[in-house]
Amino acid sequence: MQHHEVDIEPFTAGDTDRLTAGEVLAGYLHARAGDFLRGLRMYGESGSDTAAAEAAARTLRGAARRIGGGLHTYRPLLDPTWADQLRTELGWLSGTLAQEHACTSRLHRLLGALARLSGATAASAVQATVPAVSVSSATAISRAEDQPEGVPSGPGTLTVGASRAGALLDRQLTLARTRAHSAALQALGSSRFHAVADAVAVLASEVPLGPLAAAPAVEVLAEPGETTARQLLDAVAALPLARAAHPYNAEALVHGLATASEGEAQDAPWHQVRQLLRLHRYGQEVWCAGGAPDPMLLGAGQALDRHRDAAEAAAAAANAARTPRIAPATAYALGVLHADQRLEVEAARFAFQQVWQQMPMAATAP
Repeated sequence: MQHHEVDIEPFTAGDTDRLTAGEVLAGYLHARAGDFLRGLRMYGESGSDTAAAEAAARTLRGAARRIGGGLHTYRPLLDPTWADQLRTELGWLSGTLAQEHACTSRLHRLLGALARLSGATAASAVQATVPAVSVSSATAISRAEDQPEGVPSGPGTLTVGASRAGALLDRQLTLARTRAHSAALQALGSSRFHAVADAVAVLASEVPLGPLAAAPAVEVLAEPGETTARQLLDAVAALPLARAAHPYNAEALVHGLATASEGEAQDAPWHQVRQLLRLHRYGQEVWCAGGAPDPMLLGAGQALDRHRDAAEAAAAAANAARTPRIAPATAYALGVLHADQRLEVEAARFAFQQVWQQMPMAATAP
């Protein structure tokens, strides 16, 4: 089965004044479908080249997210049954392909933090490449391993249990990465994926539009985006931004010491804002000339990406600390690592609060 690329010319600044909403939306979806098909071709040509396969998967994920975001935000302009079905399938694909990258990034993040806390050099922490990630922990914390356990190697450093903590994280997250890689390969070879690819190939030339799409773009295209913006504003209003405005307020750390379910409940509103912010940004790409939304949205999104990454890394450290029969020194090192990542969560919240207060849409918040 072959999926051919389609070259799409993006609309320009004045086009929304003369095009229908359906024409503008279809142009955007055509272009993103073309990106998806290019990623699919890149993946097919990658062979044993791990870096090329990763780049192709990243292209597929990005295109799938943007198509899914457009289908979600502009559902009133589309055939709703078709939009819901394709969005669900694209969400499945994007989530499946993201797991391997997430496991690899989480492992590098934790080993780098452990190396920093234990006094190892930053170069050692990031020496391992993605294919050889399983050997990185021993190198990343070699300085800590050379010291007698329990004897500090310098001011502010962590030496107790650092080597074993890194090895434990390495084993657990490398296993998770291997499983995620197998799941991605299975997904990309499944009939379900080929059905999604066929649907996107059709989307590159044809979009099932609803009756409302025939109206001028200037009259109807903004309203669906405003709905997503209101949802974002409501979600941000529920966040404790006043507390997040104070650095080192320990909010994230204190709640991070609670049970796993309570910690997830405390992070969940921030994760929800991240999802809505991304939907809002993708929605702006549809009607902004050249697909360039407010750059401050990108800054806010990056802060929330760091929040998500730190929260998930802290959860991984806490999960490793629950391993039965580990040495107290190892558990201690993992506890310090967990606290460090929760402080990174707090720092990301502070950064988001600083960016959000400067955004024009924050002035309209309830």
